[in-house]
Amino acid sequence: MGLFGLLGSGNLGNDGSLDAVVAFLSERHPDTTLGFLCKGPERVAARYGVPARHLQWNEARGTATGWHAAVLKVVGKVLDPFRTFAWLRRQDLVIVPGMGVLEATLPLRPWGFPYSLFWLCVLGRLAGTRVALVSVGADVVRNRLTRLLVTCAARLAHYRSYRDELSRNAMRTMGVDVTADQVYPDLAFALPEPPACAVVPGSVGVGVMDYRGGDDDRGRADEINRAYVDAMRRFVRRLVDDGRQVRLFVGDEADASVVTEILSDAADRPGAVRADPVSGLDDLMRQMASVETVVATRYHNVLCALKLGKPTLSVGYAVKNDVLMAGMGVGGEFCQSARAVDLDRLVQQFQALEARRHELVATMRRRGRSNARGVEEQFSALSTLLPPNRTPSHTVGTAMSQEVS
Repeated sequence: MGLFGLLGSGNLGNDGSLDAVVAFLSERHPDTTLGFLCKGPERVAARYGVPARHLQWNEARGTATGWHAAVLKVVGKVLDPFRTFAWLRRQDLVIVPGMGVLEATLPLRPWGFPYSLFWLCVLGRLAGTRVALVSVGADVVRNRLTRLLVTCAARLAHYRSYRDELSRNAMRTMGVDVTADQVYPDLAFALPEPPACAVVPGSVGVGVMDYRGGDDDRGRADEINRAYVDAMRRFVRRLVDDGRQVRLFVGDEADASVVTEILSDAADRPGAVRADPVSGLDDLMRQMASVETVVATRYHNVLCALKLGKPTLSVGYAVKNDVLMAGMGVGGEFCQSARAVDLDRLVQQFQALEARRHELVATMRRRGRSNARGVEEQFSALSTLLPPNRTPSHTVGTAMSQEVS
């Protein structure tokens, strides 16, 4: 069985979805044989001890520049379908675990992941290999070529489910028949919570992002980024000046530059702001467990905070953040757009959030348990697609044993 996607690339949300699926396979289908076609094969192979290959041929060629890089990209686009087909033929089923694979809420080139997903689904049909898009995210894509690629991929997939109603409606709007498609909670709701730990009174977790707008904002990317980072930096400074302990979180390796800038701004207050390395969503939740309240931008930062029952304020970059917040009982009054952060309003929202913390915690805990049950239903549906194991090597049980060791 294959696992496919932007996995091992440094995005905690994507890798958290993968962790949830691998844990499910380990528990219920321990003899399943694994193989990966992914963005970061070295990391995935090290984590699970199973074979992994680069999603795109050009990714393994290094960091060439100029005309040499352009030639390699063209060669890669020609070779990638053949590589994908060769890999697909060895799989009975390929799972695309979670992730926003059918959306373009952040800058996205059609010849990147949409191109890879398109060929996966086309060649899956030719190779007789089923492709399952499991609890994925989607939105209405405006770029014509990207839209064509993702809708064709979705139509050719053997199985589709979405992480929210927003995603299913988006695919319907783009002309995909979603009659048989189901909606289940995000796969990360299946991840175990960390052990209870002491919470620092008044502490705040702030999840930041190297946010540069969406696909239509490439010309204003730097301006949007500067405004967002400056607003979050000033918000953290207000917290620090108010005597708060602040812990910074990220959701992707690309966010490190924002953390560095905020830490530099707070250098005159040693110990008031901290940021520790994070290896995955499990590690992120362990760190989040020690704070009282969370303000975050990335989708899976917000999700983890809500899952832990932390009063959460979303400074989101897409409607999916608002939908997630509403689904967990934290209304739109605690949401704001990362595109144009209103700092004074953010402070007011934060104060209102803290005033309602006890009411909100009870609601989030209840809905979090319901979402965990929903993911179990997703896994039961996925079990019906799994074929009997064919070979004994590189099984899920072996992979999980290596991860534990």
